[in-house]
Amino acid sequence: MADEERARRWRLAIGGEDEALPSGDQRLSAVLSALYDGPEDGNGKGKNRRGGLGRSAPSVARWMGDIREFFPAPVVQIVQKDAFERLGLRQMLMEPEFLAVVEADVDLVADLVSLRNAMPEKTKATARAVIAKVVAELMERLERRTAEALRGAVDKSKRTHRPRFADIDWPRTIRKNLHTWQAEHQTVIPERLVGFQRKQRRIVDLDEVILCVDQSGSMAQSVVYASIFSAVMASLPVVQTKLVCFDTAIVDLTDQLADPVEVLFGVQLGGGTDINQAVAYCEDRIERPTKAHLVLITDLYEGGNAQELVARVARLIGIGVNVVVLLALSDSGRPFYDPNLAEKMAALGAPVFACTPDQFPDLMATALRREDIHAWAAREDVKLVAGAADTPDRRIP
Repeated sequence: MADEERARRWRLAIGGEDEALPSGDQRLSAVLSALYDGPEDGNGKGKNRRGGLGRSAPSVARWMGDIREFFPAPVVQIVQKDAFERLGLRQMLMEPEFLAVVEADVDLVADLVSLRNAMPEKTKATARAVIAKVVAELMERLERRTAEALRGAVDKSKRTHRPRFADIDWPRTIRKNLHTWQAEHQTVIPERLVGFQRKQRRIVDLDEVILCVDQSGSMAQSVVYASIFSAVMASLPVVQTKLVCFDTAIVDLTDQLADPVEVLFGVQLGGGTDINQAVAYCEDRIERPTKAHLVLITDLYEGGNAQELVARVARLIGIGVNVVVLLALSDSGRPFYDPNLAEKMAALGAPVFACTPDQFPDLMATALRREDIHAWAAREDVKLVAGAADTPDRRIP
């Protein structure tokens, strides 16, 4: 790094009179000063504020535009998080001008969902647009992989000569058409297609998947991702999907799965936790236990009857329900959780672990095939909770 650039960075880091900086750096310094030259530093010592975001939304919009100009998106999200925490910018989420320029991500969606009941009507439309944008990006990222992993409607034991494009068996098709080899084009012109015949499945043949999701504040990312996956799975004709969210109350969002944005607006983030009550609700709605998969997404901090919960899960496993406990469905995959209850669940034979959204499609495909999830976790380098003696509270390493 050149000495001049090093000196410039030190001037920006240390601060000082903005007039001593070039005009472009003055703008950058003002953006940083508005956030980090607050009344207190990290040690509680006072500092002089040279600028401020103020309380007007247009001012915040300009500030957000500046940080997006100076920093890449990952850094913008870090600065936004600092702003929410240091300057109380949750109030700014109530203002549509702010939402129009904010760098949206899963955490912001969770903030908007949690604050929607306090928003004025003029802001709700903007908030919905921000959420819809993030949902669309997540759907684009996750939908195809999920669909490919879960499509169990292809019966590879039967063949057809009029397959859909996605069902063409290319190795067999090429072998059947070798006589049409075109040397000048270095290719085969297939006269006959050979493919897999789709198996028509009746509703009574379909597996049931119930996502039972803890909507307490600590599970915010998990709620967002679970809503997306529920909507994707509900669009596939190969499984019956239900979504149940809970704290001390239960919200069945199954009828809204056609619109994931509407699903998120139906979530109530925050509040206590009654896992046993939620599992009891799901138990009543299981139609065919041997074809049912209950995915319980919770940190297992039970505010209800933990003993009854363990007995209920044991009963479900006993009648053939495939129970999977996810401690988090988040980008980090590193949750806080109640180890005592986690180990009791694991001792029943239920896999207990956390996973990322990218791992979830393969997990569900493994569950639907009723294959060994412990073996899947070993391949994915996912650490499962062991059903052992009680240990102190911890994170999954």
